[in-house]
Amino acid sequence: MSFCLAIKVKDGLVGISDTRITSGKECMTAKKVTVHQGVGHHAVFIMTSGLRSVRDKALTYFQEVIEEENVTYPKLYKMVNAFAEQVKRVATEDKKSLVENGLDFNLHALVAGQLEEDKEPMIYMLYPEGNWVEVGEGSPYFIIGNTGHGKPLLDRVLKYESALEFALKVGFLSFNATQVSANDVGYPIDVVVYKKNSFRMEERRFHREDLQIYAAWWQERIAQSINAMPDEWVTKVLS
Repeated sequence: MSFCLAIKVKDGLVGISDTRITSGKECMTAKKVTVHQGVGHHAVFIMTSGLRSVRDKALTYFQEVIEEENVTYPKLYKMVNAFAEQVKRVATEDKKSLVENGLDFNLHALVAGQLEEDKEPMIYMLYPEGNWVEVGEGSPYFIIGNTGHGKPLLDRVLKYESALEFALKVGFLSFNATQVSANDVGYPIDVVVYKKNSFRMEERRFHREDLQIYAAWWQERIAQSINAMPDEWVTKVLS
């Protein structure tokens, strides 16, 4: 399982992905986000969740198309369509044998960024079938992978009008909620930030020790808030 989160706010994009890969009793670290930055107005990141073999093959095919055919895309949705074609190509080649061996053809992807003719940054979620949906202002984020633990916090406080700094903080806390409750999601995490119209992705990797002080701060504030919560109804229950 994975934790891959892409957020769109008025000032830009935030992407956060974990790096834990589990296979049976084995656990390893692998990057789940790739950044594509070209000369000029071209800045995109792709996050993936699902079978590692399917992910690697689809991304390799896609990179080959870009390099060998020297393709450039004026708008992000056209790039998403091109990546979707490679996902469907891998499905044609591998899906039957995977299913016969008890495995689902499982690849979800988040494609986010801004290309030359895009008026603003965009985020698309791509499904294994090759179709996609675009993020909306009413719910300005997508999560793929382990979605249950980190989603409630985002739904409560994240808005399209939120500042980029706020989006980064709440994105980390969404990961923290997932990491605490799911043993298949873990550090280090890769963070990508994009400021609107900058056409430049900033990427950083953080290990547990880098962020533990903030996780501990958050844990303490949760406990303090619960203790400070009005408790008249609790008194009635316990009386």
